[in-house]
Amino acid sequence: MPASRTISRRRLAAVAALPLLAVVVTSCGYGSDAEQADQKDDKAAPAAAGKALSADTVKIGYFPNLTHATALVGIEEGLFQKELGGTKVAPSTFNAGPSEIEALNAGSIDIGFIGPSPAINGYTQTKGQSLRIIGGSASGGVKLVVNPAKIKTLDDLKGKKIATPQLGNTQDVAFLNWIAEKGWKVDAQSGKGDVSVVRTDNKITPDAYKSGSIDGAWVPEPTASKLVSEGAKELLNESDLWPDKQFVITNIIVSQKFLGEHPDVVEAVLRGSVKTNEWINANEDQAKASANEALKKLSGKALPPEILDPAWQSIQIINDPLAATLQAEADHAVKAGLLEKPDLKGIYDLRPLNKVLRAAGRPEVADAGLGVK
Repeated sequence: MPASRTISRRRLAAVAALPLLAVVVTSCGYGSDAEQADQKDDKAAPAAAGKALSADTVKIGYFPNLTHATALVGIEEGLFQKELGGTKVAPSTFNAGPSEIEALNAGSIDIGFIGPSPAINGYTQTKGQSLRIIGGSASGGVKLVVNPAKIKTLDDLKGKKIATPQLGNTQDVAFLNWIAEKGWKVDAQSGKGDVSVVRTDNKITPDAYKSGSIDGAWVPEPTASKLVSEGAKELLNESDLWPDKQFVITNIIVSQKFLGEHPDVVEAVLRGSVKTNEWINANEDQAKASANEALKKLSGKALPPEILDPAWQSIQIINDPLAATLQAEADHAVKAGLLEKPDLKGIYDLRPLNKVLRAAGRPEVADAGLGVK
């Protein structure tokens, strides 16, 4: 696993996605605050000068989230378009993983930035026929934040009410796994036990915290930093629970059909991703401002500095999909009783990315035995 330059001194890690599959409601969007597509922009960006590749247009989907900074910045700064030449970029944004997977399956998008959970669901539910994971994008950005008047140590969580975004989503499974490792008991479905796990949409978690109906939350950014800005205290960063303080939060996926028909376009998008990540890590302040400007255009509202700055610092922008962590995350869901063990072999095709990395003189990345043969 190559060392990637982090956008912060702290290598904070994100919660990795746990598959929901048939046991858990699949409307849960990994790292998402909504359950349906929020915005869509089918207008292609003006193409750069040059000849189009094998496709006139490539349709790219992503979330208006900081954990999708590669897409936000790469499109905002025209870095993808530069690599694609005369092939136009047509961006679409989503706020839920299942909606993006549906769009990929329907051909409404060709390539997407997405969390591992919906990627796993999309792969397994179509018996490995719909998509491949072709690269990484981000690690980090999930924290346990608590009311410091009620909780001072991790042991104080026993008997308290802690929010997660949704039953079976990645933060929920990560918290259930942490509880089990403490030796405490919680019924995964109801959330009742030694700790009360309260499934609460990220959009209303701050209000629930202010009202006192929850004592803390295991949540992704920027919800965690919003809670801290309102008086909560960070008690644990999930990165501390993982080897090398890294695990996947955002992947790049592609339709298998598009990959087969337009490998040159896929390779160009991956070049754009690698170059965008390099620019982000080399130009932190400019990249942060660019991502926030993109969020403002997409959602109508930029993040204030007291939320943007700590949230940005907790995310690593990387090329490596951290494939070795994917099976571990799935195992956590199986252990929690939320998932039957999936067969993930073939979910990755990292050959195009490794070709790009070799050309750039960078170390290749591994598929942990889960790649195509």
